[in-house]
Amino acid sequence: MRILLTGATGFIGSALIPLLLRAGHQITALTRSPNTAQTRFPAVKFISSLKDYTNLDEFDAVINLAGEPIFDHRWTAKQKARLIHSRVDLTQKLTALINNGQRPPHTFISGSATGYYADQGSQSITEHSPAGVSFAAELCRQWEQATQQANCRVCILRTAMVFDPSGGALKRILPLYRRGLGGKLGSGKQYWAWISLTDMLNAILFLLTSPQCSGAFNLCAPNPITNADFNRLLGTALNRAHFMHAPAFLLHILLGERARLLTDSQKILPLRLQQAGFCFRHSTFSDLLPLLLKS
Repeated sequence: MRILLTGATGFIGSALIPLLLRAGHQITALTRSPNTAQTRFPAVKFISSLKDYTNLDEFDAVINLAGEPIFDHRWTAKQKARLIHSRVDLTQKLTALINNGQRPPHTFISGSATGYYADQGSQSITEHSPAGVSFAAELCRQWEQATQQANCRVCILRTAMVFDPSGGALKRILPLYRRGLGGKLGSGKQYWAWISLTDMLNAILFLLTSPQCSGAFNLCAPNPITNADFNRLLGTALNRAHFMHAPAFLLHILLGERARLLTDSQKILPLRLQQAGFCFRHSTFSDLLPLLLKS
């Protein structure tokens, strides 16, 4: 396939490119630093903007993974606007270009996040569950709404916390635990939805080549884990003390509103992905953990 990829130099995108190339796909990638990216991936055509395109008829599929990192900065009014614009504006542009064509791409795969559901306590969540009430939920709702306007097959990736030593949440967490500073966050009873990077990438490839699949998909392992169990398993595996405790009120003082990404409880299940026949390589965190630490 001829694929247009955004977010190509991010955590997920840069890991996805080698798999797409290995499968024989031709990639055009949107990035702010095409020269630097070209050195890393010489087989990919990099572009810095979409201004030369009036439609996307030359592509068979679009994979949209772009977006300002959500956890890097405090959610001030200015930062919230930046988070929304980095996702929604580009998605609207891609949708408009898809709809402008006479022979548009047959598939539009676009990011979202499990933040769509906000805090649901211990209730099991599937793709049929309603959106929650929070800034992250509203951000995802707008993002998905922009995607759904495209006149082609649309797959929305409601992505959970992605675990891999090369980046994402684990890259921040591991150094703390290795120093014996690990511990529960908030009550520790909150469920975390998560997915291995391997399963994340394989799920994208699965949806790309499964024309019967459309709509929203929860990209998360079938066994969410409580923060307390995550803390116990990781601390024990590293043979480090893990008895620190950061109460919810302290997290909100230190992190502001984005602390909800750590304290909201989301017992999310990948119902539609499994119904479509996708098989997870890492279904439990305890199975994945030795591979993470070995890496």
